[in-house]
Amino acid sequence: MNKKAVKKSNGSHGFIKQSPGSIAFDILNVTFMCIFAFVMIYPFWNQFIISLNEGSDTVRGGLYFLPRKVTLENYVYVFKRSNILKGAVISVLRVIVGTGTSLLCTGMLAYVVTVKQFLGRKFMRIIYIVTMYFGGGLIPTYLLFMSLGLTETFAVYWIPGLFSAYSMLLIASYMQNISESLPESARIDGATETRIFFKIMVPLCIPVFAALAVMTAVSHWNSWFDVMIYNSSGKWDTLQVYLRKILLEADQAAKLLADQKKYEAMRNLTPTSVRAATTMIVTLPILFVYPFFQKYFVGGITIGAVKG
Repeated sequence: MNKKAVKKSNGSHGFIKQSPGSIAFDILNVTFMCIFAFVMIYPFWNQFIISLNEGSDTVRGGLYFLPRKVTLENYVYVFKRSNILKGAVISVLRVIVGTGTSLLCTGMLAYVVTVKQFLGRKFMRIIYIVTMYFGGGLIPTYLLFMSLGLTETFAVYWIPGLFSAYSMLLIASYMQNISESLPESARIDGATETRIFFKIMVPLCIPVFAALAVMTAVSHWNSWFDVMIYNSSGKWDTLQVYLRKILLEADQAAKLLADQKKYEAMRNLTPTSVRAATTMIVTLPILFVYPFFQKYFVGGITIGAVKG
């Protein structure tokens, strides 16, 4: 009897027979995920094929999966502008400086409010939480920045974002899950708080720092409204502002068909095709960077979760 059982067990080759209900669930699950992925990806793909299609042909409609008349005129029209490179450099600098300084200052603040020996840590935490619900408003903020000499400078892009209450709460929550014995042993050995932060806390908090780095970088990269408010002269215009100007010019050029020279230059371009090209230019850099940080989101998203 035991031999038959062993033989039957060996004959199964380790495969577990699924029930009809389990098979149906798998089919429905895969089908749903495929449809969901298609719904998420298709709008981006549609903008991509429109950016590669002639604008005059795009007006006809019917572009779904592949362009009918492939052309790079939309991208040539955008990249031939002399200010594009300048705006791209300023945008990249803003992302690097703004993200780096924000993570450094917010990380140090988060460490301070988690040190139990610091008596004012609860008060500081409350003060920063209040800023999440109450703000001075646009006009008082502008007047403050102007009195501080931040307007018309590159510093206005990164100094106001040095400290983030939301990021501070996330980092502090992550740090509180680290064993207190690590910093305590370092203090006994004579390490300063700064050394503990950079040598112990930062390496252990890489997942949350990486997750916040992506979110902060995307925020800086896509920001354009503050550029228009605090940089009215245009000296420190970012890439997004220049692309916005190109879209406005394309809209105006499409309306001025009476101007023959303008019409000849824009005969194969439309605001829709130019808008699609600018969407690709703004989105692709972040899209290429995101996969390198994706693995850190698993740790970043589960911050503060209860371990079973």
